Amino acid sequence: MKRTLIGAAVALVATAVAFGAQAQQRTISIGTGGTGGVYYPIGGGLANLLSKNLPNTQATAQVTGGSVDNLKLLGSGQSEIGFSMADAALDAVNGEDKFKGGKVAVQTLMVLYPNVMHVVTIDGTGITKVSDLKGKRVSTGSGGSATEVMAFRVIEAAGLDKDKDMKRERLGVAESVNAIKDKKIDAFFWVGGLPTAAVTDLGATPGVKLKMIDHDDLVPKMNAKYGPLYSSKIVAKSVYPGQEADNKATAVWNVLVTNDKMSDKDAYEIVKLMVEKKADLVAVHKEAESFSLENQIKGNSSVPWHPGAVKYFTEKGVKM
Repeated sequence: MKRTLIGAAVALVATAVAFGAQAQQRTISIGTGGTGGVYYPIGGGLANLLSKNLPNTQATAQVTGGSVDNLKLLGSGQSEIGFSMADAALDAVNGEDKFKGGKVAVQTLMVLYPNVMHVVTIDGTGITKVSDLKGKRVSTGSGGSATEVMAFRVIEAAGLDKDKDMKRERLGVAESVNAIKDKKIDAFFWVGGLPTAAVTDLGATPGVKLKMIDHDDLVPKMNAKYGPLYSSKIVAKSVYPGQEADNKATAVWNVLVTNDKMSDKDAYEIVKLMVEKKADLVAVHKEAESFSLENQIKGNSSVPWHPGAVKYFTEKGVKM
């Protein structure tokens, strides 16, 4: 009888321990972007990195519309981490543009890599500069994306009206590529890392001549109105198929962000993993090469840093 009671007690303890371990399991949702961009594959790599190295943690990468969606998901508590462009993050903190309905308490975990604005067309459209978009069918990015935010600013700086001067579509990069192949649009905007798989696919399509439109001359006007967020960026002709000259584009930094609910310990551990196991992320996409200590400077992030991230970077000698 005693043995039976002892056995039952042991079983109860084991069940309680197992239940406790299960109860401690947590999930981390990472807002990324569309499947044709760079956020999504890097976000998948980050999810694997966190799941393998943070105890009792299952991280998942979520397909989203991009920066604006990710910031709103952080604000509503539906995700814990998100990828964003610096300009969209600043709008979220200030409650401006897409965030006029309410501010989001966004904090930077890490500066990632420069996002390059692609103004894309193909031979036969008659488009050689941004002002030629007048009267054309143009995708300015999916709703909920920072592509749309920056595209509107490029269009404005070129002296065009986004609503009156073009027939505007709201497509992600993969959808834009399909639409331009099918001659449903004449051009599209896309902000992403280099190379973006969907743009590479367009350039490699038989019978299609990819054209990248120069627009770095618009940087001064954009910065004059929205602050020093944007810079010129040369996209080497070797990046995409069939290019005869370098593309003079614009760029803005990407940041990995969270809300003010993340603990200092978690923030510290996440950035530590991203720095010390960077090779795992580079294996997923080469833009992760930019995940360096040298890029963790105040001017590259438009919003406040998370204290846990500051602690790690300070320990590594970065002056925040």
